[in-house]
Amino acid sequence: MNERADRVPSISCVMPAYNEAVSLPGVVARTLAALRALSPRVELVVVNDGSRDATETVMRDLCTREPALRFVQLSRNFGKEAALSAGIAAARGEVVVLMDADGQHPVALLADMLRQWQQGVDVVYAVRRTREDQSALHRRLVAWFYGIVNWGGRVRIPRNAGDFRWMDRRVVDALLRLPERHRFMKGLYAWVGFPSVALDYEPLPRAAGQSHFGLMGALSLGTTGLFAFTAVPLRLLGLMGVLLAFSAMGYGLWVIVDYFLYGIDVPGYATLVVGMMFLSGVQLMSIGLLSEYVARIYDEVKQRPLYLVADEIGEGLSAGDTRTP
Repeated sequence: MNERADRVPSISCVMPAYNEAVSLPGVVARTLAALRALSPRVELVVVNDGSRDATETVMRDLCTREPALRFVQLSRNFGKEAALSAGIAAARGEVVVLMDADGQHPVALLADMLRQWQQGVDVVYAVRRTREDQSALHRRLVAWFYGIVNWGGRVRIPRNAGDFRWMDRRVVDALLRLPERHRFMKGLYAWVGFPSVALDYEPLPRAAGQSHFGLMGALSLGTTGLFAFTAVPLRLLGLMGVLLAFSAMGYGLWVIVDYFLYGIDVPGYATLVVGMMFLSGVQLMSIGLLSEYVARIYDEVKQRPLYLVADEIGEGLSAGDTRTP
């Protein structure tokens, strides 16, 4: 028997924001209206990730007029993954919804997510139908990333799945137990497991302004994901070493056979120089790759906080509102 059937949970919506002062008033109003259509007990937690515009001023004003709003001000810009983690830690609801503050995540999908949760699904994540708003290079790099990170891995990270998702409280509690400083949230969602289902959607146009997450940001996040969730780069280096070793032995045998059979002195200057340059490049690339793994280990052992909260205001869900009667 499904205990969630027809159950109406308390809902926390987490929304990281960076320089979204113009879009927030409209996005907040639409999101709260959609949440209240699903449950009488809701809160919207907006995390300001060190914005340089008037995001803080706008949110403080909105909190004075809307009791369901909570505002978390980080001490500086820590990145979206840290801001998401801060919002998840602050959320009090039985379920937690993650959405962007730019208005591109359609609130109409929330009702379908609730129905899936009521049927026993713990994680309902949204998958983009297309990436036509991105360049061909960006789309190709994304395809390569998922191909590498999922190659031979025990954890499969869904393609084209973002942060827009609905999570049961037990999934949230599992995420809060993960101590990584270099966080790749899409991988962590997959790592904790639990019954999941995907819903496809088409991103809406931005409510205002331009995206702050371009190709370089995607490359940085993708690099973090690769080093956090796969050892394929290290295995490829090992395979390259084996191939080079066999190639060198084969070339050495050919030189010996050629000399004794034909008595020809093989000129070796060009071969020697090219071989040294090639092997030096491979060695430097290998050292650089290993250094990335070591640098991340170094950051982890320092155990610095993932983020620092400068201020937190707003009511949101009180302790007595978080559980279904």
